[in-house]
Amino acid sequence: MSDTVAYTVADGIATITLNRPQVMNALDARMIVGLREAAERAEQDGAARAVVIRGAGPAFLAGGDVASFHANLPRMPDLVRESAPELHRAILALRRAPKPVLAVVHGAVAGAGISVMAAADLAVAAEGTKFTLAYSRLGTSPDGGASHFLPRLIGSRKALEMMLLSDTFDAAEEAETIARRLAQGATAAFAEIKKLVNQTHDQPLAAQLNAEVEAFARCAGTRDFAEGVTAFVEKRKPDFKGE
Repeated sequence: MSDTVAYTVADGIATITLNRPQVMNALDARMIVGLREAAERAEQDGAARAVVIRGAGPAFLAGGDVASFHANLPRMPDLVRESAPELHRAILALRRAPKPVLAVVHGAVAGAGISVMAAADLAVAAEGTKFTLAYSRLGTSPDGGASHFLPRLIGSRKALEMMLLSDTFDAAEEAETIARRLAQGATAAFAEIKKLVNQTHDQPLAAQLNAEVEAFARCAGTRDFAEGVTAFVEKRKPDFKGE
């Protein structure tokens, strides 16, 4: 088991703790493997009658490790295809597990954090928890099953709103004009997002996970993805060109 993901069992409860608090539990390749190992262990563990997923430190799971994306931009399409299946094995194990899975979230829940939370059977959030899908801000589309789970949980229109805008929200949301923001966004990522959401109700989870890998990998080869990742690392607003 990776030291970035802890696994314990007590009183019939298996607890999976995401443990990279210094980066708000952002997922890198090593941590993804640890999560997959923990999820598969929980699925098979006869001593575990329930499973809890939580994050150490100030956040639950702040998405992918964008600094790692930036450091590997030329290789990102291949790296996505290599690492995403590990994440998706974790998601499938959580869904197959013959025991309830509870996500206990707090702080930041972003990108794959929302996917992991949505894969759980139940979720509870601490007061002040902030959520964002974040993918379109980087110029890419979701992974981890977000395009499968969210349309089923909240409907396709609300799921598209979350995916296209990547707003940060909590229990309360404010109305705002969105057309200009969409016109200035990552157009290729928007197209992949719409395609994923539109097909999700006709796809089993495994097929949707494969579709997400290919969509993310295609986005990872665009100029907008490079711009989104670079802007994030440089702490500035991205200037997407729809390319």
